[in-house]
Amino acid sequence: MVTSPHHLASSAGLQVLRAGGTAAEAAVATAATLAVVYPHMNSIGGDSFWLVSEPGADPVAVDACGRAAGRADVELYRQQGFERIPWRGPLAANTVAGTLSGWARVLELGGAGMSLDAVLGEAIRLAEEGVVAGAGLSEMVAAKQAELEALPGFAEVFLPGGDPIGCGQRLMQPALARTLRRLASDGLDSFYRGALAEDFAADLEAAGSPVGLEDLRAHRADTVAPLSVSVSGARLFNLPPPTQGVASLLILALFDRLECERGESFEHLHGLIEATKQAFRVRDAHVGDPGAWSAQAVLDDWRGLDRMAGRIDPRTAAPWPPSPIGGDTVWFGVIDAEGRAVSAIQSTYFEFGSGLALPRTGVIWQNRGCSFSLAGEGPNQLKPGAKPFHTLNPAMARFDDGRVMVYGTMGGEGQPQTQAAVFSRYARFGQDLQQAVTAPRWLLGRTWGDDATNLKLEDRFPRALVDRLRAPAMTSRWSPRSPA
Repeated sequence: MVTSPHHLASSAGLQVLRAGGTAAEAAVATAATLAVVYPHMNSIGGDSFWLVSEPGADPVAVDACGRAAGRADVELYRQQGFERIPWRGPLAANTVAGTLSGWARVLELGGAGMSLDAVLGEAIRLAEEGVVAGAGLSEMVAAKQAELEALPGFAEVFLPGGDPIGCGQRLMQPALARTLRRLASDGLDSFYRGALAEDFAADLEAAGSPVGLEDLRAHRADTVAPLSVSVSGARLFNLPPPTQGVASLLILALFDRLECERGESFEHLHGLIEATKQAFRVRDAHVGDPGAWSAQAVLDDWRGLDRMAGRIDPRTAAPWPPSPIGGDTVWFGVIDAEGRAVSAIQSTYFEFGSGLALPRTGVIWQNRGCSFSLAGEGPNQLKPGAKPFHTLNPAMARFDDGRVMVYGTMGGEGQPQTQAAVFSRYARFGQDLQQAVTAPRWLLGRTWGDDATNLKLEDRFPRALVDRLRAPAMTSRWSPRSPA
């Protein structure tokens, strides 16, 4: 099975499985096709993170996050009058794009020898022949035209004839198609070393980005130990810093300690929302460039988790100091017939990333590095070679009875919260997967394209439940419980 945000990408992965490919090969085919058919949300000029597991084994994590360029430091921005890193333009493109290194490492871990031509074939075809633009892409181009049309390469691809590409119009990406063909013939490593890398470096330099050829050549994906935590009936896995994977695991570990007998109840939503506040405080204080802080140590500290769960008041909502995080992405998952499983996520951070659509290669370069701080200290301070904080975090669960579940979502700060909703509905309250996905969602913090940091709920929730969330002091008390 393959799932992704676009049916053509899912179909590309399924074609690989039907041809005898592994979950890893199908996942890379899905990722490549998403970069073609969903360009406002992801690109091969972004970052990616992966969980890859063999049957019966815990997953291996792949961190394909690019580091800040050697020339990207606080002084660079201060000299040009910036108090914060700009969201768009060449100075927003200040980190290496790690996605392709992730594809290469995943194929090393779980590939079975399928050629790159076969893995990338559908993505190449769709880039060459064109793909029908959907309403989402058309609306996003129109919304972002004013801030992006003057940036290199953007208008040529997304403003044919000077107007935003329309819904139903064919999106042509010949330069990207040529790049994908070169990757298929020269190997994925050519993105960082070789003639293709020189083309990237030349375009980035011409645009004014601090990322240079030496930064591309120095990049490697990291194979790391995933974070994990046990809850009732399962062990959960996610990515360590620089991702917010620890927050996703903390929410479910804390909720596992709360008494709650019924899904979609006040206790269910209030418990997860308050667990989110506890988890985000840990995330905001510690997560950024991997360093001395151990996220796994926090997850292994059962007494510490008990204390955090004990801070959750079953009747009153805790104050929420907003720390909004934006951006969007794509998640996708694959499980093959032998039980190999992949949970993956890739992104350019903001829609269309930095806005640079590099002319020689047709690749949109990310702006993930605009999440770095130019002031003070902390784990997300800009410095050459640092990894930026990432909202991206793919998830996997291994149940005690042998089931394996890959799950994830797009949506910045909403990722850990939607993961918690879907997992708790399915694993704790017995909803089937479609019901767990279809049920209404909530978001604490900023949603995509909005600056409000309050709690938001879809209007499909019962009015009585919404009223209880507005006045939680009127509810009955429950006490933390120890996980099974």
